[in-house]
Amino acid sequence: MNHPASYRNSRVVVLGLAKSGVSVAKVFHALGANVIVNDKKEREQCPEADELIALGISVLCGYHPEDLVTPDTALLVKNPGIPYTADPVQQAVRHGVEIVTEVEVAYHLSAAPIIGITGSNGKTTTTTWTGEILAQAGLAPIVAGNIGRPLCDAAGEATAENWIVAELSSFQLKGTASFRPRVGVLLNLAETHLDYHGGMDDYIASKAKLFANQTAEDTAVLNWDDAECRKLADGLEAKLFPFSLYERLNAGVFVEPPFPKAGEKDAAAEAERMIVLRSPDGVLTEMLPVRELGIPGRHNAANALAAIAACYAAGAKPERMIEPLRGFRGVEHRLEFVREAYGVQFYNDSKATNPTATTMSIGSLAAPIVLIAGGLDRGSDYMELLPVFRDRLKALVALGETRDKLAHVAELAGLRDVVLVDPEEDAEATLREAVRQAAYLAEQGDAVLLSPACASWDMFKSYEQRGSIFKQSVHTL
Repeated sequence: MNHPASYRNSRVVVLGLAKSGVSVAKVFHALGANVIVNDKKEREQCPEADELIALGISVLCGYHPEDLVTPDTALLVKNPGIPYTADPVQQAVRHGVEIVTEVEVAYHLSAAPIIGITGSNGKTTTTTWTGEILAQAGLAPIVAGNIGRPLCDAAGEATAENWIVAELSSFQLKGTASFRPRVGVLLNLAETHLDYHGGMDDYIASKAKLFANQTAEDTAVLNWDDAECRKLADGLEAKLFPFSLYERLNAGVFVEPPFPKAGEKDAAAEAERMIVLRSPDGVLTEMLPVRELGIPGRHNAANALAAIAACYAAGAKPERMIEPLRGFRGVEHRLEFVREAYGVQFYNDSKATNPTATTMSIGSLAAPIVLIAGGLDRGSDYMELLPVFRDRLKALVALGETRDKLAHVAELAGLRDVVLVDPEEDAEATLREAVRQAAYLAEQGDAVLLSPACASWDMFKSYEQRGSIFKQSVHTL
């Protein structure tokens, strides 16, 4: 797309309200475009519409008009979660109208360089951690994107003295054309959102758009331990600065001595492992021991390596990173400690919306685990959970659309204590019952972990709502 200012007096359709839709509609309206906002939800479910209508912006709720996207429409800005099969999007395709997401618009508006962070798991943790490190280093970060704050809001505030640290989903990246982050970070690639993308090829291609417009002046941070991420290195124009838990790198951020790979014996004591940064010209800097990181788990060590690499590429001095690496305590809904009750520890990991995330979280806890899992059925058989169900779980409490599938995996894993929670009068009551059942199954020294391995939309508006209800339920046991 062109710069948003070039759409003055042109018809711009914004599809979907929510925070990003409101933000982008206000941008184009302020720049003189003829903005039409459409959301399929009923008017009473769209409180955001009031602010736009007060500005004189046309808002249509409750249906998609057949003539919403016309041949004279200059641009369609789509809410990332709306599928490309939706009628207005197909209208745009038929009329040759360009389709973008808010990320593309914000890029053109921003005076600040952007660090774009994506991946199947760990995005929120790494984005938040990166923001805290940059703040400690005096580089004035603004954290936004899929993490909650619209990118257009951040871009409107940013100056050349800032860095925008953007959490980016595959949905957002798929709708970009010229987006070019100064630093692009790809954490990992796992099977997720395949109902939206139709398969891994489109999912990976959408993530890879993070690097599509980078030049030799930019930096690409790749997970060198992930085979699919590593494949993307060959096509990069940007400078490569990878990270690894399992290999020593000629340039990048790694662990010394490396963690053992699957099947290898661990010859090093955990306390000996040091995070090391090797600059492109070979200078080696010891950062801090892995055990001193503020949050536990090998996957969080990988998130830390990625954050270090991104911040180094942005100009942060290694010595300024140490304290925020030690002091960071994680983000809400991501392996968040809630409380200890009756000798049982309760953890909220509602943001684990795919099996890989749940596997990593289970592996981060040493105690016997009573797992609460289940949610939206996107077609997975969840068989990748079989090893951790067999080796690490004490019991399973399953709910949501996938409860029978998860119970089947638990049965194959030989779990004796499996409880299926049938839907009650509302989603909150169902989750409260799941918490009660899990607490009943747990004994002193155990952990109860909400890590659903599924999206929340079969029962809840968001993973945040699911996690908040879980925490309320735990505190009222």
